[in-house]
Amino acid sequence: MTKQHFGQSHVPLSPAVRAGDFIYISGQVPVGADGTVIVGGIEAQTRQVMENVETALKLAGAELSDVVKTFVILEDAREFAAFNKTYATYFPANPPARTTIESSLMIDIKIEIEAIAYKPL
Repeated sequence: MTKQHFGQSHVPLSPAVRAGDFIYISGQVPVGADGTVIVGGIEAQTRQVMENVETALKLAGAELSDVVKTFVILEDAREFAAFNKTYATYFPANPPARTTIESSLMIDIKIEIEAIAYKPL
């Protein structure tokens, strides 16, 4: 099985790694193209994170509809409903499997999401 790395980061990780038919997306955070954290609540930060997930998927030739599993970290579980409402707009049908936990994050953000996609070669 061949392993391919896609994209670059200022920290030691690859935004996307393809291993066979699976694409692994590193945890994406709510930063814009210039690297600054998006100001706003959980909805705005969720939108930015999902756009970042989508961008990383495209690097490896995949799209959101190829996602089979996500792992979501929320800084505050009380924001789950607002997060869930925004997240659902990115998967209007047949959403992927998902795990959601509450935890503090490495920087002052509200959310981080990683994803696994299945896209046969």
